[in-house]
Amino acid sequence: MTKPVAYNEEEVIAGALEQFWREGYEASSVSKLLACCGINRGTLYNAFTDKNTFFKIVIRHYDRMLDEQIGASLKNPELGVWQSINEFFNQTVINAPARQRNLGCLLVNSLCSSVNYDDEIKRLLRASLNRMRKALIERLREARARGKLRKGVDEYLAADILINTLHGIRVNSRNGKSARQLKNLARHAIRSLKK
Repeated sequence: MTKPVAYNEEEVIAGALEQFWREGYEASSVSKLLACCGINRGTLYNAFTDKNTFFKIVIRHYDRMLDEQIGASLKNPELGVWQSINEFFNQTVINAPARQRNLGCLLVNSLCSSVNYDDEIKRLLRASLNRMRKALIERLREARARGKLRKGVDEYLAADILINTLHGIRVNSRNGKSARQLKNLARHAIRSLKK
């Protein structure tokens, strides 16, 4: 086994994140991970155990990024309900750097991949998506209580519509739609739920 090398953990995880995000779990071979992270095989196995564990670490890192976006938008008490939802779309996809936006969503990409993940990875992916949904439900419950949610739509349906819109926008972003086009899609979905 090759001797481990000194490395910056944040840089290594950022490199692995981009690799998994760009090509998915299955296509991200250990060789590709080593190349994009600038580490050798010994370092990967000593520091991160194996590819499966490395992927879980990357998902947890992505979760922290997502939690920051949710905190700055949906959980920001200074923003009104619809303003916070607009900001959520801005934070997560519309205002993201083009390079990141064009990759879509690591969570959705991973769930749609053909690889058979272990149960822990499935739980991690679903828990991440569920945190987004719960944060949306909380704000939409507030909208309903204030009479600002369209009649006949409850906060659960509205959250699912917005999550589906977000996933669709991410697919459209991977397909080359501009930030302006994505913003229009988000605004239309949001307007359709407002009273």
